[in-house]
Amino acid sequence: MHDVLVTGAAGFIGSHVAGHLHTAGYHVLALDDLSGGFEDQIPDGVTFVRGSVTDSALVDRLFAANAFAWVFHLAAYAAEGLSPFIRRFNYDNNLLGSMVVLNAAINSRRVKCFVFTSSIAVYGHAPAPMREETIPIPADPYGISKYAVELDLAQAHEMFGLDYVIFRPHNVYGEHQHLGDPYRNVVGIFMRQLMQGEPLTIFGDGSQTRAFSHVDDVAPIIARCIERPDCYNTVYNIGGDQPCSVRDLAEAVGRALGATPEIRCLPPRPEVLHAFATHDRVRRVFGDMVLDVPLDEGLARMAAWARTAGVRPKSRFSQIEIPLGLPPIWTAPKG
Repeated sequence: MHDVLVTGAAGFIGSHVAGHLHTAGYHVLALDDLSGGFEDQIPDGVTFVRGSVTDSALVDRLFAANAFAWVFHLAAYAAEGLSPFIRRFNYDNNLLGSMVVLNAAINSRRVKCFVFTSSIAVYGHAPAPMREETIPIPADPYGISKYAVELDLAQAHEMFGLDYVIFRPHNVYGEHQHLGDPYRNVVGIFMRQLMQGEPLTIFGDGSQTRAFSHVDDVAPIIARCIERPDCYNTVYNIGGDQPCSVRDLAEAVGRALGATPEIRCLPPRPEVLHAFATHDRVRRVFGDMVLDVPLDEGLARMAAWARTAGVRPKSRFSQIEIPLGLPPIWTAPKG
């Protein structure tokens, strides 16, 4: 009998959250369809079930067979830049799949708190630094799906009394990141390219800025938030504080791997140019847990892991729905 469900627990952030929960003594059941994660990333001692959050029959069976008191919903296809070209897939997995899990949590009448990882993608083109008080206006289908789930959680709380916590992480990197994914996680893409002797590809001139967040900045807080009822029914930005340009990031990744990168600039794509957030709220509530791992230190840790773990095969998306305007680098032959 398990008291915690973690969806997306074979993936990057999810595997870390599941590990922290297990270490803290919770009985964790991990649900993942392995579309972007790997079974060998499931922490020892965590029960694994392979399946999709879109499979309502499976999700209902898991809730019937377990006394889940807490749900951590991290399962998502988080390729924000690809989302305009896979709109149906995006909403099926990121919005409707979330509703399957939320329905089951409400119907179980046992779940004390539903923890959801959203994204600062919900802010769209809002001025940086982005604050929780800003009214979100997402700029792409990925951000729209995340914000829709946020709104639904608030309504479910009002109608059914289900407590929730929403985290909006941003540009998370670190150990267990899928280095073979060509669509998302620029740090992982850069590391793979360098390790395979390829130039680092940047959309535009690289002046766009992000605040990159080591997984240790986010996963421990997400995992332990259920022990802080005073944080319930609130939205939190979470992640690194210091903005960095993508071009500067490329140089930093090169330093971490001991290589001088060759940079290849591609035509710019539609994207928010400057996206980083304030974290005053999360510091007020979780101040004793906030780490803010420096970028060079975090990249060094990830590089050491990447050298040992190696690069998994590229995982190209095979269900493009709208090819119009798709960046050519995403349509290159598999390899």
